[in-house]
Amino acid sequence: MCGHAYFLPNFVAFGILVLANGVKLVVNKPCRVIGRFLFSNRAKYLSLEVSVYLIMKFGKEFKQQKVPEWTEAYMDYNGLKRILHKVQQFRKREEPPSPMRISQELSLYKPFSGLDVKSNSEETKGDVEDQVIAVETVQNGDSREVYNTNFLPSPKEGEESEVMFFEKLDEELNKVNTFYRDKVEEVVEEAASLNKQMNALIALRIKVKQPDINKCHIQRNVSMDSSASSTESSESNLTNREDTLENRHTDAKFDEERIDDAYRNGVNSDKYESDPLDVLDRVRINNTLESPISTIRSVLNDSKDKDLRFKKDELKEAEGKLKVAFIEFYRKLHLLKHYSYVNLLAFSKILKKYEKVALRRAARSYMKTVDDSYIGCSDEVTLLLDRVEGTFIKYFADSNHRKGMKLLRPKRKREKHRVTFFSGFFLGCSIALVIAIILLIQARKVMSKEEHAMYVENVFPLYSLYAYIILHMLLYAANIYFWKHCRINYPFIFGFKQGTELSYQDVFLFSTGLAVLTLGTFLVHLHLKVDSVNSVYSKYTELVPLGLLIAFLAIFFCPFNILYKSSRVFLIRCLFRCICAPLYKVSLADFFLADQLTSQVQAMRCLEFYICYYGMRWYQKEEKCHSLDLYNVFYIIIAVIPYWLRFMQCVRRLFEEKDWAHLYNGSRYFLTIVAVVVRTVFELKMGTTWKVLALVSSIAAIMFNTYWDIAIDWGLLQRKSKNMFLRDKLAVSRKYVYFVVMLLDVILRLAWLQLVLKFNIRVLKGTSISSLFSSLEIFRRGVWMFFRLENEHLNNVGKYRAFKSVPLPFSYYEEEDGDKDKDE
Repeated sequence: MCGHAYFLPNFVAFGILVLANGVKLVVNKPCRVIGRFLFSNRAKYLSLEVSVYLIMKFGKEFKQQKVPEWTEAYMDYNGLKRILHKVQQFRKREEPPSPMRISQELSLYKPFSGLDVKSNSEETKGDVEDQVIAVETVQNGDSREVYNTNFLPSPKEGEESEVMFFEKLDEELNKVNTFYRDKVEEVVEEAASLNKQMNALIALRIKVKQPDINKCHIQRNVSMDSSASSTESSESNLTNREDTLENRHTDAKFDEERIDDAYRNGVNSDKYESDPLDVLDRVRINNTLESPISTIRSVLNDSKDKDLRFKKDELKEAEGKLKVAFIEFYRKLHLLKHYSYVNLLAFSKILKKYEKVALRRAARSYMKTVDDSYIGCSDEVTLLLDRVEGTFIKYFADSNHRKGMKLLRPKRKREKHRVTFFSGFFLGCSIALVIAIILLIQARKVMSKEEHAMYVENVFPLYSLYAYIILHMLLYAANIYFWKHCRINYPFIFGFKQGTELSYQDVFLFSTGLAVLTLGTFLVHLHLKVDSVNSVYSKYTELVPLGLLIAFLAIFFCPFNILYKSSRVFLIRCLFRCICAPLYKVSLADFFLADQLTSQVQAMRCLEFYICYYGMRWYQKEEKCHSLDLYNVFYIIIAVIPYWLRFMQCVRRLFEEKDWAHLYNGSRYFLTIVAVVVRTVFELKMGTTWKVLALVSSIAAIMFNTYWDIAIDWGLLQRKSKNMFLRDKLAVSRKYVYFVVMLLDVILRLAWLQLVLKFNIRVLKGTSISSLFSSLEIFRRGVWMFFRLENEHLNNVGKYRAFKSVPLPFSYYEEEDGDKDKDE
């Protein structure tokens, strides 16, 4: 390829070594990959040194570095590039080269003079003389700076694009400055709130550790004290800067060690102004209603807050909440700092591109304005980062710097090559097992023999349970892939802890692994049942599906830190909160999981069949299960449970948020419960009356649910949208996808009428019909999952909501009195 034949063997050897050592190279266009092989005569092995240079365009890198919820607050780099493209087209039409172009070409032939002081000073003087812009700073009504750039040369014909460029640049600078200033003011207010929380926490620590301590007056110190290495630099910056964090908010924090020393040494109280323990007289514990006990107490006592009891469990709960609040606050500060850095870099890049295209010098002058602006010279975020680190390490990590920073900066999860390898391996094994099962059924003519056909018909629900779960997991893996592709921040929406969220490769690996386990067990079970009827082990054959269920539950509830423990614990916790609704406060992950359970009704019925098949000792006459009244009663109850849980969640949210939309949503689930009950009774009893009732209730539920899916959950069908019948903001670029999905949702909703109308489908018999429509419902739910999260993400983008609200442990009496005065 390079014109030299000897490159081919080296290239092949390079590829073999990369594959053998498991080196994964991700190459983005345009890029260069340079491989160099080093052979050592003394060593007995081949060492490989690979240098990979990834040259990515800044526009793509800038897009990847954005906080998804703040996309509109970043500088419009692509919009400015489009204006520069017009400038470039105009410049290309100019026939004579400009003097700057000639000077640039001639500079290539000049001798190197980088160390010549005189030449450098002359160059700087020339740059100043060649300035083509003048930036004015104007104070608006809010006493904030607004920047306006004047284009000094009179624009000729075709040069209006340069004027438009600087007008757009000023607009973007003002937008970025306004957004950054607002966010900084928010974090400064939040820092003051955390200061007061730490006051109460440290006082509570002292009171819990020394309950009989006498009060004395102790001077208060600074709360967010940084580490020793950064304290001196921070204090010097504070004294040299007028508009700093100390001038905005006065810290009201004291040092725990100094307090303890004062109590031990009996310091004279006259030397100090006030007693820090007095804060406990003005503090209550916030009752956030996050547990069943707190919810019941709130209902009985009609009080959200409770007085301090100075107990260890109270202190532990407060420390846990405040630790989470500090970690989230630290993450917010880091994102703000990164926001400032990326935007400043974007201004520098676009101005360099302007100089290259327009052949004018303007970058130095404008970048001086950018550096002097609020986003360029503000250091509040840096100071807060140092103080948060120092406070967190001291009070929450026992002064262990490594431990504290590990909690504040969790490592990001990295993709592992073995996950991809085993995913493909398990997928291939699953396909081979499916083929083996089909060949065994055909070779032994299982379906043609009556005794075997009856066995397959009854044992089918025992294994279809895992098919429903695997299908749902595969759809979830596909959704994760498309969420990442569309830059939908699903870890933040679900509330996953940073670094613990599963990638689509991980979910696909777990799905294919479960598929191999299920198919392998079914193949063994089928072989033992068909070929070993008179064998000694025939009586143990029926226990194979039960062993599979036990293995599945053992993996799911495994307490050891293997097989994605954090994700399994998160799922178990959400499932438990769904079951206990409405006693727990409802989060998005809770009601999202409850919605998924409504599509797994048939899987839950399979669990009921497991109990009947094994628990009641009827595995020799399996057909009697459906003839029992008790079994049929629970057959109806199980179908209602997911919708009832979702209904109770809506009731809880209605009382908490006072939003009537939850009432309408709850009535939708109640109507679905009625439709499911009537339809199930019709399946069991049959009859014209039940058929009419089932048809009417099903149609009403389908119409209500379909409208809610499309208009509310997906946010589509907006009348005044710039995208007809859709919404203003779309994560998917191709609009026809939304129309196809809306039509698909209607069709799959109507498919459930087959269970009422009983169309004659010759290909499907027995439980195959219900299994098919259950799979279609799971597929519909998987499609719903993507667009529901897309709508939630776009709502967060519209409100610039990139952080979760963390409940604080304490509340102050004076704050409550202030709120009451404001209300009055």
